[in-house]
Amino acid sequence: MSVEILTYDALGARLNISPVAARSLARRLRLPRSLSDDGRALVSVDLAEIHHRPQPASRRQAGDAAQWAAKVAALEAEIAQLEAMAAGHRADFERERERAERLVIELLQATAETTAAREAVAAARETAARLEGEVTVLRTRARTDSSIDKTERRLGQLAATLVESDRKAARG
Repeated sequence: MSVEILTYDALGARLNISPVAARSLARRLRLPRSLSDDGRALVSVDLAEIHHRPQPASRRQAGDAAQWAAKVAALEAEIAQLEAMAAGHRADFERERERAERLVIELLQATAETTAAREAVAAARETAARLEGEVTVLRTRARTDSSIDKTERRLGQLAATLVESDRKAARG
């Protein structure tokens, strides 16, 4: 039972593994560690108790690299195809957004025109109601009042009001 104090590099060399694998093994086995004067980690280990067999080297063949290269090329081609599709979709999106903006502008204009028409109709109704009231007054006066001059003057005013209302409606 011989305990040795080794760096990860030395432990890896003794076990035929990399220094990173030696560090991982020391952590996994919870071997006691300390720092040397130069700041390197030292591991206290009894090599007789460690039954570590390194994994066999990977059995990659030259064909594997070619397969991976072919897969990468296929994926790059698929990425280019997807980017082209995305650009097409983006153009469709932009076109539809512009169309929607034009439709919103048309809708706002139609709303403004409708509001103006409603206001004009309301004003025309008010004028019509007022004129109907004046006609009723004139009819009543014509029946009861003998003064034709007042009635004629009032009819003239009523005709002027009608003409003015008609001109306003034609402008609006």
